[in-house]
Amino acid sequence: MAKRGGFPGGGMPGNMNNLMKQAQRMQRQMEEQQKDFETKEFTATAGGGAVEVTVTGKKNIVSIKLAEEIVDPEDIETLQDAIMAAANEAIKQADDENAMMMSALTGGFGGLGGLPF
Repeated sequence: MAKRGGFPGGGMPGNMNNLMKQAQRMQRQMEEQQKDFETKEFTATAGGGAVEVTVTGKKNIVSIKLAEEIVDPEDIETLQDAIMAAANEAIKQADDENAMMMSALTGGFGGLGGLPF
């Protein structure tokens, strides 16, 4: 009597094996790109270029540059706002690039709906 269900030949089908290899390769690529991304720097300016903030992909601030004209002891709020705006924009740049990188890597799978099972 023939067995019901299972895979013909009793082994893992070739496409499942290929899918596993592809997933492992994609995981290695993601790990490598994530390491590179974490050390990449993103720079943004505010206050007409008077404030420049640079962050890493890990969202650590690595530098803040201020033009003399933005440093006014009578108007600290403008300086604070400009630093905050530049830092937020640099972080947004990092987030946007990270999202594009992840989309490029996972685009072939299209979420769970793209898997063949």
